[in-house]
Amino acid sequence: MSTIIDKEVLREIQLHVETDYPNEGCGFLFGKESYRSRHITTILKTENRSTENHRGQFVIDPLDFFNAERFAQQYQLQLLGIYHSHPDQPAIPTDNDLKFAQPFYSYFIHSVQKGKMAGTRSYRLVNREFVEEKFSIHQHVKLS
Repeated sequence: MSTIIDKEVLREIQLHVETDYPNEGCGFLFGKESYRSRHITTILKTENRSTENHRGQFVIDPLDFFNAERFAQQYQLQLLGIYHSHPDQPAIPTDNDLKFAQPFYSYFIHSVQKGKMAGTRSYRLVNREFVEEKFSIHQHVKLS
């Protein structure tokens, strides 16, 4: 399966995670999935509800998941994944990321170094392990 993310969506995520720096920023990824591909077209920012360590982990409230599902239904989209940042760390999953991961979602992790997004990688959970998923960036072309 191929995963595509819109360039505008990546820009929105960049703005969000750079604004939340030095804390982890997080949110939901929406779009459409078919037999062969997953296309991410929309995000919904959410608050990092970690009470222990905003710089080293993110927590999403179950009510935020409920609201994300309602958002998806309202706009006829599918909740396809979660994004979050790793401040001054590489874009690779941590043990905490694995602890809360679910099989269906794409997990986009964004490395933010000194306040600037420095890299993005995506993962899927397979047999309780993260496997990196390749993705492509889609740019809309405006027609005159």
